[in-house]
Amino acid sequence: MPAPHRAPPIADLWEEVQRCTRCPLYRDATQGVAGEGGTPAALMLVGEQPGDQEDRAGRPFVGPAGQILDKALTDAGVDRARVFVTNAVKHFKNEPRGKRRLHRRPNTHEIDRCRWWLDHEIAIVRPKVIVALGATAARSVLGRPVSVGRERDAIHILPDGTKLMITLHPSYVLRLRDAPARRAAYDQLVAALGQADAAADPARKATTRLVA
Repeated sequence: MPAPHRAPPIADLWEEVQRCTRCPLYRDATQGVAGEGGTPAALMLVGEQPGDQEDRAGRPFVGPAGQILDKALTDAGVDRARVFVTNAVKHFKNEPRGKRRLHRRPNTHEIDRCRWWLDHEIAIVRPKVIVALGATAARSVLGRPVSVGRERDAIHILPDGTKLMITLHPSYVLRLRDAPARRAAYDQLVAALGQADAAADPARKATTRLVA
């Protein structure tokens, strides 16, 4: 992955994202949502895009999917404070429906245009392991279409030596109506986070806890 020409300090990145007009998504969003977490960070999580609550708060993974992610991190023995969390796309793509704003998946052009920001974040964070949560995140990091089902949990080595793991997005867990399927998907997410954390810091023993 080519490094950006200039990586601004992480403290300045949020302000720069607010001025982004690289694709039309900024027009319908409240604000841009950059990543957050300590820098450098050995483990970096990349989701799809901000949701409605993230768009209003200006922070990644603070809505329902974020609650699932927080619980999964806890059950995997991973402290979110040690992790840098971001999204492949920095503006909320949505369709107004009455008083609600419904999520719309970013298209290839939007993902590719926003990769410029993700490359900046990776250059600043310098992660040892990146976890792509879902197909959009994996598409952004790898620059090609990805089947999460086929490539889930495998470890990819990026050109700069960073390890990449692909797993389920927490919102996928939320969408499952069948309780056993939801539990199985959640356990897969927990296991992947634990595996990624162990790969990022081999000295730290994985303490994954699966809840029956």
